[in-house]
Order: sequence, then structure tokens, then C-alpha cells
Amino acid sequence: MNMQASTVFGPPAPRALAEMQLPIVMMRDILLKTIFRKNVDVVTEIARAICLPVPVAQELVDLARGQKLLEATGTLHANSGGEMGYQLTEAGKARALDALTQSEYYGAMPVPLEVYAEQVRRQSIRNIQITRSQLTGAMGHLILPDSLLDHLGPAVSAGRSILMYGPPGNGKSSISNGIRDALGDRIFIPRAIEYAGQVITVYDPIVHTAAEEQEDDPTALRRAAGRTDTRYVLCRRPTVITGGELSLSMLDLVYNPTARTYQAPLQLKATGGVFIVDDLGRQAEPPQALINRWIVPLEESRDILALQSGEKFEVPFDTLVIFSTNFHPNEIFDRAALRRIFFKIKVDGPCQEDFLKIFALVARKKKMPIDEDTLIYLLREKYPTIDNVYANYQPVFLIDQMIAICEFEGIPSQMSPELIDRAWANMFVREETIVH
Repeated sequence: MNMQASTVFGPPAPRALAEMQLPIVMMRDILLKTIFRKNVDVVTEIARAICLPVPVAQELVDLARGQKLLEATGTLHANSGGEMGYQLTEAGKARALDALTQSEYYGAMPVPLEVYAEQVRRQSIRNIQITRSQLTGAMGHLILPDSLLDHLGPAVSAGRSILMYGPPGNGKSSISNGIRDALGDRIFIPRAIEYAGQVITVYDPIVHTAAEEQEDDPTALRRAAGRTDTRYVLCRRPTVITGGELSLSMLDLVYNPTARTYQAPLQLKATGGVFIVDDLGRQAEPPQALINRWIVPLEESRDILALQSGEKFEVPFDTLVIFSTNFHPNEIFDRAALRRIFFKIKVDGPCQEDFLKIFALVARKKKMPIDEDTLIYLLREKYPTIDNVYANYQPVFLIDQMIAICEFEGIPSQMSPELIDRAWANMFVREETIVH
């Protein structure tokens, strides 16, 4: 099934407490903690705070009332449509405080892991079909050879792992970001999931970008609220970008011993989206060790995480993983590891013709007049000193340097052989021995 943005099916809202598939005591305690922490006292406010439909929240309130943990205040709130107010009894306060010592989590009711796994399948990254025009549209600012797009398109559409390798400064990071932009649709991210009575928060405003409609169109939000489970946030497909700072411990569940809650690791937050490992080979751990950690997820579409107790459990792994490195793959991986990476794409420097296209494009964008004699000087005098090896970053670097020099000298933006010499001197460091 090919899928575009409009056809991602939202998770249906639960219609009754019996449909929740969560321990009753856990739901009751989250209700009490939320009322205690957020000071909400009418059912519509309570329902919004715990992200459940009003009838389901009412069931939970009635359950707590039956256990003498909540009581009606006997006052009708005029500003809440004449709703009955509720408050915690002394026993309810004691239970809320006791529950908070076990876990500080309150607010949105979590989604059971099995229920979340069904939603992951519905909005899988492997259901997305990227067209050539979508990919070129997202990378319109890059000058890329057609052969590179020929390889990238099927790789992205397959939703499998990609290794991009080649000399530095040729846009591997920009291509990774372009892939992210090409996906462009939205999926549902749970605020939190539950496994074995433990709550794991997933939605992270730093990683996830909520869809604008949720803020801009309150009527659409109201219409959707009855149909779609509000324990999820509609977001753009997520992208997690890591570089030299990535360590194996970042791929484990994060436990907060003070709050006694878990936070999802990076790759779980990236579910349904893209996980970019930039600058592979610059991390403290060897690349082989990092790849070994990904073998099961990449091959079996499932990841294994561990609770504080040591208990291990499976979570869905539905992520397009992009590795990017300046090293040759044979230098950093063994054959078994390379076999596990589905697509291997070399990103090379541009030929002279493409280099000139990029140079002209950058100059036009930065309002730098092109001087033909200066370009001839650059190609004939400068590039032979580095064996005519062109890189995508060089036009931007050289033009920015010349602009900076012109601004310093108080002259209009221009290029000349002399300015090229000064800019070139900053692009490369001369080999020499420094005497200490």
C-alpha cells in the first residue's frame, strides 16, 4: 500500500474503559495524580488532562468515587457548562501522594505497547512511495548527478538502511536532510507508551514537530477529538540527527531515578521517520560496534530494550536509518556488517562542469558578480595544486571568503585573482612543522 500524507489513519479513540488494555489501578492512580498536580476539577478538564474522551474519563471518575477516593463538591461550575465539580478525598490525596512516590508520571494516559505497535504498522515508513519529483524538489538547492538520484530514490522508497560514503564536503549531510524533507507527511506519535506497568514517554517537542492544524484550527481539533485518540500527537515524520556525540548508551531506555519514569531512546523517538548517523567513524565507539547494535533492528524490524529490573522486551523498529561517513566502508566495517546495510551509495565530488554550475548558483544567490578571467585563473592555477579534486563546499567557502574580504576593504563585492589567492589560503592549511 503506497501512502501519502492525507491517508495516514489516525488511531481510533477508546469508547470505554474496558477498551483501554491498561491496568485499572494504573489508570486510577494516573487520574488521582493528575487531579492532584494539575488541580482540575470538572470532567471535561480532567478528560483533556488525561487525553481521554469525556465518557471514558467519566467512567474513571465514577470508579474513583466508588472507592471513596474522589467526591463531588456539590457545586456546579457555570463557566464549564454547569458541570459537577470533583475533589480528592483525604484517602484520595493520600493515595495520590503514595502513587507519586512510585512514579511521578501524570497527565496523558499511556498507550499499551501492543496497541502502539498496530499504529506503527498503519503508518510505516515502508509504506511511503517517494517519486523522483518529490526527491528532486526537496533537493532543489543541491546540484546532484542523475545517477545519484537513481540510487537514492529506490533506497528511500524501500525504507531500508542507507550508507552514504565519500570525501568530506560533498553534501552527504545535506542529502540526508533532503531525504527528510522529501517525506513531508505526518504520523501519530504517542505521548507515552506502557509496558509491564511502566510508563515510557515518547513524544518529545525537541524531536517531534506537531502539525500546525492542531494549534491553528480549533474546530478541526474538536471534530478530530471524537474520532482520533488524543493520547497521540499528529506530527511531521520525525528526524533524529546524531553525529560524533552518538554513544551506545544513547540507544538504551533512559531512566530517571528521581521521577521513576522512563524516556524513550533516540531510535524509538524516530519511529516512523529517519535516524541519521552523521560522521560515522568520529564517535568514541568504533563504527563496527555501532553497526552491531543495529543488526537485529535492521534485519528484523524490532528492537530490544531493557527495564531497570533487567527485563528485556521488544519494541517496533520502523525507521529509515542513514549512515554517513567520510571513510571507505571497507576501512570501518567487516563484510557481515556491510551485508546488513541495504543500500550503499557513494557521494563523490562534482566534475568540473558541475563545480562551475554550483559556483554560478552560489554567486547569483549571494549577489557576487562573476568574472570569467578569475574563474579561468582558479581552474588553471589553483586546482592543479590539489590534483583537480573538486568538492561541493568549495564554491560557498571561496565566495563567502571573498565577500568578507571586500567588506573589510570597503569595496563592492567582486572577484579577482588576488581575492581568490587570499580566499584559497584560508581553505587549506600549508603543510609545515610548528616549532614549540
